[in-house]
Amino acid sequence: MKFLITTLIIAAGFQALAQKDSTAADTLKKDKRVSVEITVGTDKDKEKSKKISDFSIGFTLSRIDLGLSRYLDHGSFTLSPETDFLEFEGWKTHNIGFEFFQMGYRFNPNVKVYIAGGLDWTHIRLKKNISFQKDQSELTPVTEDIEFKKNRFSSQYLRIPLSFQFRTNEDKNGKRFYFVTGPEIGFLLAGKQKQVSDERGKVKIKDDFNLAPFRYGGFVRLGYQNLGLYTKFYLNDVFAEKQGPADFKNLAFGLTYGF
Repeated sequence: MKFLITTLIIAAGFQALAQKDSTAADTLKKDKRVSVEITVGTDKDKEKSKKISDFSIGFTLSRIDLGLSRYLDHGSFTLSPETDFLEFEGWKTHNIGFEFFQMGYRFNPNVKVYIAGGLDWTHIRLKKNISFQKDQSELTPVTEDIEFKKNRFSSQYLRIPLSFQFRTNEDKNGKRFYFVTGPEIGFLLAGKQKQVSDERGKVKIKDDFNLAPFRYGGFVRLGYQNLGLYTKFYLNDVFAEKQGPADFKNLAFGLTYGF
């Protein structure tokens, strides 16, 4: 909830800046077909001519994702006995992310290619009372004699997607359908375990927890105007090679705002 409130405040600030700079950005587009912009949500192409194509670079607050995350153990959603220590509460296991920078080229009113930078979190609400040990050569869970009220295992990645955007012409309401797909890579920024219990209170443990330092996969986004659905799948394992369960992958899906 704190993340969503913060995101909305940032969005409001970006929107104000976008309105303030819209006249200058339009003038620059007309003169050089190059734009430096601050945008929120869907990219706003103010030119109506189908002949216009341009390069753009700037800050954005878009592709705001709020969804669920799932583990795939050897292609199955059911965890094996070797990995059941990672059993999680489904509706409390989330994927959250957004993008804050993009650079792209619009070939015509319907096709655009852009590369972006953003942040991506996976919050796994663990069912079992386990703690992961820091600074280990392999993922090391320890069962605790404590009943945790909350036991959340998180990872944060810098995400860099390459997006191929296809959109329809505007309908009678001036809105469009969007389809966006492409590859995505990520670099681990942080791992964290947050626990809440009567015995220890609130405890936060930060470590890489043997998570993959680099990940790669693909995504699909489909929606109407600003709101849509997304799914992402990472091809490499959640944990670094030989440091955690093998053939153990991550899938995320949910709602997205902004294209």
